[in-house]
Amino acid sequence: MEEILKEVALKVALTVEAVAVLVITYGAAEAAIKLLVRPVRKAEAKPRRKQVWLDFGVWLLLGLEFELAADIVRSVISPSWTDIGQLGAIAVIRTFLNYFLEQDLEKYEMPEAAPSSKAPKRPDR
Repeated sequence: MEEILKEVALKVALTVEAVAVLVITYGAAEAAIKLLVRPVRKAEAKPRRKQVWLDFGVWLLLGLEFELAADIVRSVISPSWTDIGQLGAIAVIRTFLNYFLEQDLEKYEMPEAAPSSKAPKRPDR
């Protein structure tokens, strides 16, 4: 029974890692296409690059989450304390990467059209 669990966990971890690769690859391709397809006027270059970076960061964040999930599944089948320690270190590093990338994304996210704080003035009658 234990061998079956190990085999299933390995396959699940490999599948989740494959999904992470696909997610990151898709995000990288999307970012490259957005940068290369349409020529950019100088005035809109910086905001456009920033938006591409933000979009790509979201894909990276999602990919890192999948990688962390694969590490957690793989930890179920780790046979030694050394392997568990290595997986733990990798999980901590990926968690910090996730945290700081998410902080950057929130910090640099383009603000939505904010409603005006001033109410329109009514004409006096």
